[in-house]
Amino acid sequence: MQSRQSQQKTLLVVDDDLDILDFLHDLLSMEGYRVLITTKTEVLDQLQQNALPDLILLDVFLSGRDGREVTRHLKSQEETRAIPIIMFSAYPNVKATVQAAGADAFIEKPFDMDILVTKIAHFLC
Repeated sequence: MQSRQSQQKTLLVVDDDLDILDFLHDLLSMEGYRVLITTKTEVLDQLQQNALPDLILLDVFLSGRDGREVTRHLKSQEETRAIPIIMFSAYPNVKATVQAAGADAFIEKPFDMDILVTKIAHFLC
């Protein structure tokens, strides 16, 4: 895997699986990103204009709230609509519904690390 210059871009990763959060935090930090992780989708409702992430990685199926609902909300708000959202799931058949919700990309779990890093870099260039 190649290291990418990221100019210390901030990524927000939302998943209810702590192992995945730890994995993504470590992987993306090694790529040079500032990585914020959370299991709480409420964080997305409280994003402040001066602290918006450069990209959001969001699980489709979250405890208590569907990631597609969160995506629709973020894409409907002027402050957050331009933030790229990459959604992920172990269920590849949700790809069409993810795109319909407004996600910018979809990646299947288990992650191919190179594909994930490449997709992120694509949206942050």
